[in-house]
Amino acid sequence: MNKTSSFFLRKKEELGVELNEIQKQAVLQTEGPLLLLASPGSGKTTTIIMRIGYLIEEKGVPPRRIKAVTFSRASANDMKERFKAFFPELTPVDFSTIHSLAFEVVREHFRATQTPFQIIEGDVDAAQQEASGSEQLPLHKKIILRNLYKAITGENITDDQLDELTTYISYIKNKMIPSEQWSAVKVEVPHAEQMLREYEHFKQSGTHSLLLDYDDMLVVCERILAENEGVLRRYQRRYDYVLTDESQDTSRVQHAIIEKLVQQHRNLCVVADDDQSLYSWRGADPAYLLNFKQVYPEALILFMEQNYRSTPEIVNVANTLIQRNQDRYPKKMFTENPPHKPIEIRHLDDYSDQVKYLVNEIQQIKNFAEVAILYRNNSSSIALMNEFDRAGIPFYMKDADNRFFSHWVVEDILNFMRMTFTDKRPDILEKIHLKFNGYISKEQMAALLKIRNEESVFDNLLNRVPLKDYQVKQLQMCKETFQEMKGMPPLHAIRVIRDRLGYEKALEKICEWKGFRMEYLLGILNTLEEIAAELATMEEFAARLKYLESILRTARTKRGQNAVTFSTMHSSKGLEFERVYMIDLVEGIIPSKADKENTDMMEEATRLFYVGMTRAKKHLELLTYKKRDGAEVTESRFVAYVRYIQLPPQAGAPSSATSPSIPVPAQDNPNAIRRLAELREGESIVHRAFGKGMIVQVNGERVHIRFETGEKALSTTTCLQMGLLERAEDAS
Repeated sequence: MNKTSSFFLRKKEELGVELNEIQKQAVLQTEGPLLLLASPGSGKTTTIIMRIGYLIEEKGVPPRRIKAVTFSRASANDMKERFKAFFPELTPVDFSTIHSLAFEVVREHFRATQTPFQIIEGDVDAAQQEASGSEQLPLHKKIILRNLYKAITGENITDDQLDELTTYISYIKNKMIPSEQWSAVKVEVPHAEQMLREYEHFKQSGTHSLLLDYDDMLVVCERILAENEGVLRRYQRRYDYVLTDESQDTSRVQHAIIEKLVQQHRNLCVVADDDQSLYSWRGADPAYLLNFKQVYPEALILFMEQNYRSTPEIVNVANTLIQRNQDRYPKKMFTENPPHKPIEIRHLDDYSDQVKYLVNEIQQIKNFAEVAILYRNNSSSIALMNEFDRAGIPFYMKDADNRFFSHWVVEDILNFMRMTFTDKRPDILEKIHLKFNGYISKEQMAALLKIRNEESVFDNLLNRVPLKDYQVKQLQMCKETFQEMKGMPPLHAIRVIRDRLGYEKALEKICEWKGFRMEYLLGILNTLEEIAAELATMEEFAARLKYLESILRTARTKRGQNAVTFSTMHSSKGLEFERVYMIDLVEGIIPSKADKENTDMMEEATRLFYVGMTRAKKHLELLTYKKRDGAEVTESRFVAYVRYIQLPPQAGAPSSATSPSIPVPAQDNPNAIRRLAELREGESIVHRAFGKGMIVQVNGERVHIRFETGEKALSTTTCLQMGLLERAEDAS
């Protein structure tokens, strides 16, 4: 028995771990660049740990000479624990995030150059407490940006705008976009480019220290390694082997840092799955994986395609679904697990039926820890939390977001309700006077605030403030409406606010003015109605909101307990559950309106749905509905596609049996090009999504087609299987 075989046999006896042939090859391929493409549930972490153990135990590599870069601190800690469990006698290698590595480089360099610097991210509240008693505001990224927005626009930035602004800044830095191209990056926040320029100027000259945010650490680290030969050589000599995990979510600047680190020895193992890349909106660069051979021509690419997690019914459908994407490696995920049952599709009548159905289903399950409910948007979790709390079902929030309860729409509704208790508070009216159909101008509001007679704000407006003729009747109607609302049940009150007082129409104008997404704001209002539905008074409603906010904080602490997991599809990556319910599967949510407008975003939405599906071991249920708040909605095209894969329509079935926006297998398109031999260079074709083009090159994996919009390299397998191509003369 050779040394290699004894290693695998020993680990099988010690740990009960037996690797398949591809996994073994990944462990043994230690020298030179390796791209390991790992499908969901394919034993990626086990393979990584075994590879590191092999380097130490069999090749005698000192642990300090191995660097493992992970996507998050949580995954770094998980890797450390797994390594300790597999190799308790070995010294752990250096597991860390890319930000941790960058900070080490930056700190060492700035100490050597005696450059004072300060990190301006972390807990905002902690930063404010630290600065309490000082006349200066704390130096924190979000506070600096809030102040810049106020100085430039004269208004306060909303939490949503601040999120979009920070995402815009992060995207530019992670993509390494030069300043002259910043204006080309799409962003809805007014004056975003100006704010970025002033933000950068302030960080470099506004204080005695150089201010750095987390993205700056990456940018500065890459620049130091590029410009300082001594620092670069020192870090290159420190590690003989480098491994990066979750590399499909790594940005351009992060790739650039790793490339510099391995320039000399080129012993780089990149572990990734291009089918699970979900973060292009914040700078992730999955195209790097597709171009890996251009950077490392000698690289070996291995495909870990065997799924050990899920049933064949889930694996086969997910595999077919993801093959509709073009920009991907042609992988074919498979499993040898025993069959179980098909994916279930639950088509409910109304959105409100969704949570009731889930509560009834999950109440009958003993082990809540084996259940996950996945959704695209965090706002979906509030209604879940409300009903599960009422039903007494414990839950863990994977990525709880308290901002719902502090959102300005929630605060608006509470202020409208406060006005029903007393209409003598101009300070309350000031917060909502532009958001209902009283048409009160800022000048009129300023005049009202000067009147201090403890009378009705409406009487003061009508009797003591100059008004336009049309305002008189409107204000009288508004006064009567607020009086009628006194003591009204909260659900009824919210509907009056939305309709009779014109709040919803005011939101439409705000969305046009500030670039907010109307469907998101409507979602908040709809959720508030669900919370209000079973409550008798507005006081109970306000108390319920406070209570839900408090339990949301405690829900973060229930990880590992017997609790149902609530998670966005994004945050579910890396997790697995016996039973998974995917909810809110309607057009407009997944895919969103924005997804449909962009091919790349549509592919990312497909990947997101794929990630959600592949979290399930045995039971996967897709929930959709026909109506929301009285309006008709359409089931997600991904649900339609799953239905089609599981139960294709019979020959002669009407075309409505499948969504026209979803590619269907070639046999349903009689003109489709079905065989590789039919793809001829120089031939004119029509692609379902990209239109007319000409084939310029064909190889086993890719067909290169020149379209009017440019040349694309498409998956040959996908084009043939899905019937995406036909000859131009047949299409006409």
